[in-house]
Amino acid sequence: MGTALTGRRVAVVTGGTRGIGLGLARELLERGHQVAICGRSAGSVDAGVQQLRAGLDDPGRVLGVVTDVSDRDAVQALWQQAVGTFGRVDIWINNAGMSAPRGPLADQPSELVDAVVQTNLVGAFNGSAIAQAGMATQAGGGWIWNMEGFGSRGEHQPGMATYGASKRAVQYLTEALVRDTKGTPVKVGFLSPGIVATDLLIGDYADKPEEFDKVKKIFNILGDRVETVTPWLVDQVLAANKHGVRVAWLTKPKAMGRFMGAGFRKRDIFTPQEA
Repeated sequence: MGTALTGRRVAVVTGGTRGIGLGLARELLERGHQVAICGRSAGSVDAGVQQLRAGLDDPGRVLGVVTDVSDRDAVQALWQQAVGTFGRVDIWINNAGMSAPRGPLADQPSELVDAVVQTNLVGAFNGSAIAQAGMATQAGGGWIWNMEGFGSRGEHQPGMATYGASKRAVQYLTEALVRDTKGTPVKVGFLSPGIVATDLLIGDYADKPEEFDKVKKIFNILGDRVETVTPWLVDQVLAANKHGVRVAWLTKPKAMGRFMGAGFRKRDIFTPQEA
């Protein structure tokens, strides 16, 4: 039943209705694979599926499921619908995430903090647990990828307590998962897209345009567009064969090279490219 890890694969991308998640889903489809995406609302899922199906010879290669990743039962239902539609799941990417406007923790409503932790951390817990259990029982196992973000590797900046702490916890979760799945058919990897011009990044500076103007120069040096980063990430995910691997777009040597060449190259990652 379904496909093994060679040939056509089946991938689930949580938070796949926009930004990096939508980009990952699109690149997987362009390489001939089957993809299930999820989002929190029917409207966002329908819009994402419509975008992904545009131009496909076989629209049936795309599945959209309304899912609250903080709800374990909902994530289980996402797995079951993907398996029921495509036969199996070879790749599960815990991409769903949200941020909070930068500022002191004391100024952030508890509802916002809860939402960030529930989406970023509990969502990764649920996706990892459901995928691990399901992949362990299918021929060929599968891959779980958890998305890194600011704070994952101990980075600190003022005003980033909520998001950074959630991503630091996801890093610990992924490290633990690598150990738990050692010697099993399930492989685990870290996925690091670097700085990408998405609504999530811009949302960090909601209602703070002056602060955004100050950091925009750095973002334009180190950052990239979704359509630049996601093809490379997908190629690395599909080629991965080492358990516990970290796939990172923005490495320290690349960052140093960007800074050294900043005076000779003007970049604007926030202006859409012309078609």
